[in-house]
Amino acid sequence: MKAIRRLTVRPVLPDPLRPLSDLARNLRWSWHPETRDLFQSVDPECWTASGRDPVRLLGTVPPARLAELAEDRRFLRRLTAVADDLDHYLSGDRWYQAQSGRLPAAVAYFSPEFGITAALPQYSGGLGILAGDHLKAASDLGVPLVGVGLLYRHGYFRQSLSRDGWQQEHYPVLDPHELPLAPLKERDGTPAHVALALPGGRELRARVWLARVGRVPLLLLDSDVEENDPGERGVTDRLYGGGSEHRLLQEMLLGIGGVRAVRTYCRLTGHAAPEVFHTNEGHAGFLGLERIAELCDEGLEFGAALEAVRAGTVFTTHTPVPAGIDRFDRELVARHFGPDSELPRIDVERVLRLGMETYPGGEPNLFNMAVMGLRLAQRANGVSLLHGGVSRGMFAGLWPGFDAEEVPITSVTNGVHAPTWVAPEVFRLGARQIGVQRAEDALAVGGSDRWDSVADIPDQDIWELRRTLRAQLVEEVRERLRASWRQRGAGTAELGWIDDALDPDVLTIGFARRVPSYKRLTLMLRDRDRLMELLLHPERPIQIVVAGKAHPADDGGKRLVQELVRFADDPRVRHRIVFLPDYGMAMAQKLYPGCDIWLNNPLRPLEACGTSGMKAALNGCLNLSVLDGWWDEWYQPDFGWAIPTADGAGTDPDRRDAIEANALYDLLEQRITPRFYERGASGLPDRWLEMVRRTLSLLGPKVLAGRMVREYVERLYAPAAEAHRAMDPDSARGLAEWKARVRAAWPGVSVDHVETSAATAAAELGATLALRVRVRLGDLAPEDVEVQAVSGRVDSEDRITDAAKVPLKPVGGPDLEGRWAYEGPLVLDRTGPFGYTVRVLPAHRLLASGVETGLVAVPSGDLVEAAGLLMR
Repeated sequence: MKAIRRLTVRPVLPDPLRPLSDLARNLRWSWHPETRDLFQSVDPECWTASGRDPVRLLGTVPPARLAELAEDRRFLRRLTAVADDLDHYLSGDRWYQAQSGRLPAAVAYFSPEFGITAALPQYSGGLGILAGDHLKAASDLGVPLVGVGLLYRHGYFRQSLSRDGWQQEHYPVLDPHELPLAPLKERDGTPAHVALALPGGRELRARVWLARVGRVPLLLLDSDVEENDPGERGVTDRLYGGGSEHRLLQEMLLGIGGVRAVRTYCRLTGHAAPEVFHTNEGHAGFLGLERIAELCDEGLEFGAALEAVRAGTVFTTHTPVPAGIDRFDRELVARHFGPDSELPRIDVERVLRLGMETYPGGEPNLFNMAVMGLRLAQRANGVSLLHGGVSRGMFAGLWPGFDAEEVPITSVTNGVHAPTWVAPEVFRLGARQIGVQRAEDALAVGGSDRWDSVADIPDQDIWELRRTLRAQLVEEVRERLRASWRQRGAGTAELGWIDDALDPDVLTIGFARRVPSYKRLTLMLRDRDRLMELLLHPERPIQIVVAGKAHPADDGGKRLVQELVRFADDPRVRHRIVFLPDYGMAMAQKLYPGCDIWLNNPLRPLEACGTSGMKAALNGCLNLSVLDGWWDEWYQPDFGWAIPTADGAGTDPDRRDAIEANALYDLLEQRITPRFYERGASGLPDRWLEMVRRTLSLLGPKVLAGRMVREYVERLYAPAAEAHRAMDPDSARGLAEWKARVRAAWPGVSVDHVETSAATAAAELGATLALRVRVRLGDLAPEDVEVQAVSGRVDSEDRITDAAKVPLKPVGGPDLEGRWAYEGPLVLDRTGPFGYTVRVLPAHRLLASGVETGLVAVPSGDLVEAAGLLMR
């Protein structure tokens, strides 16, 4: 019989065990080994059956066992120690509290997904895992972050395979009462809600759930409440599900509703109001509109409110291709804003202008969430050095007149939360060298350039560790493989071969990620005969573990999965290559440590960062990757291998795949497998172990989320907080009025005359030329602008590269023709072809950079010809 209603019955813990509830409700257990060990000791069988989820565990432990533990002095001493440790972690000063200067009182961090733990399945891939690692690292560092997201009642889908290898999706219903969450409550005990106005007088209400991520509160908005109509109840049904309007409502709830949830949380708890708002991708971009509306309600005009909001906003873009950005039809957005919908105080045309693609090549009828995010944020960044450059080129149309390298989008390379992703065995080996506390600090906070203590670990210990981790992965793979084949309809008699699947002494390669076409899941299958030879080599075999999910609507991705599965089903190789369905955090935590090589072969430069290889590296796994994302930035031959890229303009996609697959096979055959299997005088693979050692000691400190969050604090959060404080209402009005005046007057600004003291077109290194410029400022004054000399080497087309910019000083004017004179030195500090030019930019103390307004005046073509600006 089927139940007509479902309830969650919570256990009543004996008084001595009450701290277990607090430990279970704070997700620090997901990265704190002592807490997990404590829960495992409560009931090892229930711990395994609960999926290693403390909340579920406490709901299934027999009352007799709880009564027994309540009398167990040894267990109670452990419980007290772990509870005290959590209390000290939550209340003690950490890195952030030791910093000088005025850092933000609080930062609100918005993301559409958060990968904290498999017990809270609110993530689909890298964006969510990155967001989860950001929150955990912020907690470890003591950064006063408040996370904001949505609670999806079906999470992301669970994946299984049909008999013929086709991906199947399942959407289990998640009960918030069975998750490590608590409802945020008003002071009278009723659940806290936020509401959005919808067209036609309807309303979208959402309950606010609270997850504790160490020191960081994470607010999750849930529209599945009785007050909503069925359509509105389903807004937070699935992550990245539904049609265009469904996605728009999700993003309005995340951005607008999220700000309201933060205000509610701060009101109820006394938490400091955020001075900085950080939007992780464009999905949460509407948060800026809500903050503008708040300021308009306080009396500011729209333009001034926009400037005030921009000052304290940070926008992180994760996509390297326009197709990866959410874009909505202009009319759809217009229908959801305005007098009878949300934010009625703001003219809908102003809303639309923030997201319209009003630049060459843009679609004028589409509302672009990333474009709105950039226009609403004074500071923006990509997620690797290469991706920062790609982003500057992709969004250069928003700053016309400037070279792409000057577009104000910087980069903070992603990192990973080492306490989450480092295997306990790896941690114990490090702790044995330097002590537990120093090892914890090294992984969580970071700060050093090298982990020199790795050099003192004997080769034998490293090799035994790697073999142990590989053997654990083999056992995990066999268990998952058996479960997968049973789901596919296989009987017990068909599964005997699984006992011999993989070998703990064979070189193991991992490949696990989402399955869009650009990640090229099946590149390894390009030459199947050659791959079979590698898998079945009599002396130097390899084995490959593959996992990944295709988006439910991506049949092309599903075909790639099926192609890989069918190859892995071949009885000749199925003991050497496996596909594991339902890739998620629990699988990943076994997969990264157990692999010797982490494979990544995307189409360059379409991988914004790609953090899976970082997690593998922290466990002593070597990377084999195309030079894309973070690997392009930090690759050294000490850390692994770079797959050459065939990305010339004349190379068609099929030929490119063929060339790069051939390079992959060559590397495996000629360099990787020989190095793994060759033995030195000690009987160990000395050269391989040296690469493992250098990966851990030199790459390890770079890939930490602690390093990443410290960079965000120092380079983005602190300047944004300072700008926020400087933007009082009068300053905001003044800046908005100044920008309007400058834009109106800019057509009257020009460079009229440029001359130098150079007599010839050649000069010696170190010489200084006197540069004199005359400019027209129209209705502007010298204090409204900065006149710059821009100089550097020039390429074959006379473009200045690696430019140096020096402000020139006003020395007189206006003359009879209304021109102002500027002068300054021009130092010839580079040999070879050298060039210079001059330009005029708007200048104001509250601008983050002179590029911010997108306005620039440069010499006309005739003037350039007359000035002889190149020196060779």
